[in-house]
Amino acid sequence: MLERLNQAMAHIERHLDGTLDVAELARTAATSEYHLRRMFSALAGMPLSEYVRRRRLTLAGADVLAGRETLLEIAVRYGYGSGEAFARAFRAMHGIGPSEARRTGAALASQSRMAFRLTIEGSGTMRYRVVDKADFTVVGFKTRVPLIHAGPNQQIIDFVRALDPRTLDRLEKLSDQEPHGIVAVCDGVDPSRAEGTALDYHHGVLTTGPAPPGTTALAVPAGAWAVFTTSGPAPRAIQELWRDVFTEWFPSNPYRTRPGPEILRTGPSPGKPDTYLHAELWLPVEAEHR
Repeated sequence: MLERLNQAMAHIERHLDGTLDVAELARTAATSEYHLRRMFSALAGMPLSEYVRRRRLTLAGADVLAGRETLLEIAVRYGYGSGEAFARAFRAMHGIGPSEARRTGAALASQSRMAFRLTIEGSGTMRYRVVDKADFTVVGFKTRVPLIHAGPNQQIIDFVRALDPRTLDRLEKLSDQEPHGIVAVCDGVDPSRAEGTALDYHHGVLTTGPAPPGTTALAVPAGAWAVFTTSGPAPRAIQELWRDVFTEWFPSNPYRTRPGPEILRTGPSPGKPDTYLHAELWLPVEAEHR
């Protein structure tokens, strides 16, 4: 997988001054476009589109300082439809406009070319199982929240606190399959997984039954799910589990993500303080054909 990702990075470099087809890039990486975007974001710490934009502006900065072409020629080569759009993007990255940078020879920012390498950080084993599930429905309550990578998501906390505990007790009785009980479900996550992008948050149960009046229903088709567990302080343990799944498990196993919701079941961690929890993370996956 790492070798394929590096081939994709080389493909990006060859097409920075032209059209970059993400579908073709995914074929180079021997994976789906959806999985490539998610994997890149997890491994690189930024969306794929942001990396490409920064690499193009890095090369454009060198061309601006070289002074061999007009600013409009440089703008067009790196995908900008006008000099104004190029100037705005240039200033956002470099902190100075291209005309001023050329005139003064100012210092510019640089996005280094990325390469992925295997590093050995321990001998721990990540336990998982793969479960094939038939169609089901997530029944409960829904809101729109921003994606938060580190620390508590206050909008989710406020939303859950506002729900009537008696209503949740009645809802929990509808749960008829794994993961049992009340679960947290994130759907419609932007493939870039950029901080602050919006997603649908569902607080409810997995069931094959109908949705009661006043609740929402999210239909989920049949498919395979990879299931991971962890215990530790909340929310750090969950966020670290998600990070480890994408940076360690996916590159080492013949699976890739597929479109679908992410499901989290949490509960108290026996013998631990109240701030600790036991969590089960369900991610939709499919076999990676290699």
